Amino acid sequence: MTNTRATPRQATSAVAHRAAPPAPDDPLLAFTPVPHKAPRRNSITADLQRDFIAHLAATGIVSQAARHIGKSLEAIYKLRSRPGAEGFREAWDAAVDRGVARLEDGALARAIAGEERMVVSSGKFMGTEVRHNEALVMFFLRNRLPARYGGKVEVEAFEPGHPDYDALVERLRAEWEEEKYQERHTPENRAANEAFFAELKARWRADWEAEACANATAARVLGGGPLTSE
Repeated sequence: MTNTRATPRQATSAVAHRAAPPAPDDPLLAFTPVPHKAPRRNSITADLQRDFIAHLAATGIVSQAARHIGKSLEAIYKLRSRPGAEGFREAWDAAVDRGVARLEDGALARAIAGEERMVVSSGKFMGTEVRHNEALVMFFLRNRLPARYGGKVEVEAFEPGHPDYDALVERLRAEWEEEKYQERHTPENRAANEAFFAELKARWRADWEAEACANATAARVLGGGPLTSE
């Protein structure tokens, strides 16, 4: 089918995704047709098989290719499953792959260039604008560059023994120790520490003096005199 519109970009998606049939010498058509031991008037002959494959390569749609040669889908799939249809099946799959490739190319082009859409306001045509399908863009990015855009990525376990893990632990430990040091050496903490040690020193001195007084008292009671050497 040829686009006859004045402006090519106005072509429908059916036109945009249909290609010219492969040339007669295209390797796609060089497959071995399904043999017919006793061909009948309604048999899908070798020429019809090649015509089917050529149309399938151009459209990518099995039903259209079958209708093009005047055969039903049931007859086509029955032919595909017959013994000796290996070459026909391979050509069928290759023809579909061509259609998928064109579909991907068209979708990629739309993702990059966008699509021109009409702008209508209050029922009036105001002009056109180019719109981009963000979902289509992300589909291509995720599938083409999965490591960067969110596809499944195999990563090394981040656990003890991993160099980055151990380095992070050391850095956090150093930062924690520095924070504790700074906390201990604030003016408020220094004043509190000095007061604590002064109180502790006074308590120790009071205990020592009390113990010395008790020893002296005990020595006098026993008549031994003070517990000192002359």
